Amino acid sequence: MFKIITTLFISTVLLSCSDSSNSETLGEEGFSSVEANLKSEFGDKAYYTEVSITPVESIGNVINATVTKDPESLKMGQWTWTLDNWEQTTEVSIEIPEGTKASDFMFQLGSEVSLKKLGELVEKSKAELLKEKKLDNAKLHMAFIKYPDNGDVSKAEYVVMLQPETGGTTFTYSYELNGNLIEMDY
Repeated sequence: MFKIITTLFISTVLLSCSDSSNSETLGEEGFSSVEANLKSEFGDKAYYTEVSITPVESIGNVINATVTKDPESLKMGQWTWTLDNWEQTTEVSIEIPEGTKASDFMFQLGSEVSLKKLGELVEKSKAELLKEKKLDNAKLHMAFIKYPDNGDVSKAEYVVMLQPETGGTTFTYSYELNGNLIEMDY
């Protein structure tokens, strides 16, 4: 009886710690919530070189971001969000070619790059996987924004990685920022 009560208590605590940024099912709405979470923590005008979302069954979603509020400082922080808490894991110094601006090598969330769009593409990828491979139980393994080191925004990509419910093969979908499929690989 004690084990059952303890298990129920732990489950209740873990469930009560979750919000839409920390729920396992991420669609358009969930990714919009993740974007709101990032903007709440780092501000609407923050610059990023990396944002990734990884569902982890035991703790919910993990968000990783490399971000700065002042690109010209050439200093960025790598941050991880788990269980409703942001923690800086390291500080990064970046180098850029002479005569360029650091912000040219970074993106901001909202206009050109949108986590809501990434959420749409997760759903699109799941539908495509069902259609092409008859895999109806795919779940998100990881989704991220791949931004080119050379600052060429036309080469920026949304990447969606799906796996069957039981694990195994990872199906990776790469999209242009407008949502056009670049390739699917597995």
